[in-house]
Amino acid sequence: MGESLLCPAGCRRFWFANGKGVGVRGYDHVVVGSGVNALVCAALLAEDHRVLVLEREDVVGGTMRTGTLAEGFTYDPMAATFLLMHASPVYAELSKALARHGVSFATTDTPTGVLMADGRSAVLTRDRAANIAAFNGLHAGAGDTHGEEMGAVEANAALLFGLFNNRLLSLKALTLMAGQLWSRGPRALRASLGEALATNRHRLDVYGDDPVAALNAPWPLHAGLGPEQPFSGQMGQIMTFALEAMGAPIGKGGAARVAEGLRAIIEERRGVVRTGADVDKIDQGSDGRHVARIHLADGESIDCDSVICSVTPGQLYGRLLREWDLPEATRAAGRYAKGRGNMQIHYALERPVDWPDPALASVQLLHLCDGVDQVSKATNEADRGVLPERPTVCVGQPSAADPSRCPDGKAVLWVQLPECPRVVKGDAAGTIAVEADGAWSEAVREAYADRVEAMIEAHAPGFGETVIARKAYAPTDLEAMNINLEGGDPYGGWCGVDQFFLFRPFGLHKNHNSAVPGVYHIGASTHPGPGLSGMSGYLLAKHLK
Repeated sequence: MGESLLCPAGCRRFWFANGKGVGVRGYDHVVVGSGVNALVCAALLAEDHRVLVLEREDVVGGTMRTGTLAEGFTYDPMAATFLLMHASPVYAELSKALARHGVSFATTDTPTGVLMADGRSAVLTRDRAANIAAFNGLHAGAGDTHGEEMGAVEANAALLFGLFNNRLLSLKALTLMAGQLWSRGPRALRASLGEALATNRHRLDVYGDDPVAALNAPWPLHAGLGPEQPFSGQMGQIMTFALEAMGAPIGKGGAARVAEGLRAIIEERRGVVRTGADVDKIDQGSDGRHVARIHLADGESIDCDSVICSVTPGQLYGRLLREWDLPEATRAAGRYAKGRGNMQIHYALERPVDWPDPALASVQLLHLCDGVDQVSKATNEADRGVLPERPTVCVGQPSAADPSRCPDGKAVLWVQLPECPRVVKGDAAGTIAVEADGAWSEAVREAYADRVEAMIEAHAPGFGETVIARKAYAPTDLEAMNINLEGGDPYGGWCGVDQFFLFRPFGLHKNHNSAVPGVYHIGASTHPGPGLSGMSGYLLAKHLK
């Protein structure tokens, strides 16, 4: 049959034929994908299980990628900010191990801010008292309202963070809700849950048309929510609370350093991580119900006890489980709604941007935004397949927190556009010629990037003259780099309440189980949703351990 070799990761025995593992037995868990959830899950399970991670791309990390824009300029082409990881039990458990492998994070004292078209601006610092005073100075009572909102998040922290940091269909979650019911009473708890469904537009009505409202208007976009969607107001408050408490941490040297650190943890615990290993399908056992093995696209097969898939529902049921008779789950996956596309533009600059307000120089995530009406308009345009006339522009300034990303005196700029159509049917401004098939062609991508650059130039005249290099990624470019970013959606699907919490990805699933025993589902398409937290992988690992 071939030569028998003992697996260096501690699994029982490999049988090889012609260099391919045929029926490789002994892994307790095979993890498909290597995004943050997959790596966190594998790192925790590898402590006392035999674990194999398979990544179809040539590098691990999923959206945690790092590249070079120009000589000496380091950038993250996709995900960048690890705020949600720092706010979760993932970081508490893995921070020491990550540090041992050289992973560290950087942030500034001004995590976010806003710059409006008329030149007005506001900055959120990590000092609540200073924020209250500054916001009261911008609009009478705005600071007091901010303090009340942050205090309310603190008061509800056990419930809010408990929902995100626990498996929802579990004794722990039931105990949490029972405790809240006991302490608050049924009417107060019902009222609190109802208030949590308020939209961000409703939340911001009290601020009026001022920079504090504009500061808060875009943040639900980073959770895949528009300003008129239920729960967007609560999500905006949670994100503001987390930013004020922890800043906007980025990985020193690039997001890929975090992925490399997680891989090192897996391997030191005798787990195995392979790149360039595209899983084609999951095979069923003789009983026709349980998983038996997986097959790679190159013909290799690997026996295993369970498979953990960090993929979208379409990838899971439309590709990996395509040979199983799962009509209900397959129909649900076909109906699973995708979210809006995203676009990224990255710059290597001769010098930092000369913003009109010097306080904006150290802001890590600066929005060019005029308020909730602008966000609403741009979101609606993108939902209808139209390039927004005036998009919400998130300008990241990573070199303000991590100077190692560029030569002295120069800068790296990261621009995210969270309101992009997956298919381009038209242009709201009527100035960009779109393709007949709706494709994000190079011409469409670069023309839209020019529109965004002009918005930056309007605030910082001469910006274009400082550009050393520019690299734009359309939604289709992002999907080409990561198969899970379907249509350029980085949030794993629509994040409305009908596809969130108990209903993510769909109500027929229990926690991170799939329709097949022994096949588990994690990633942004599962609870608790998108972001670089690693929580879905964490929750499953804790359950399986």
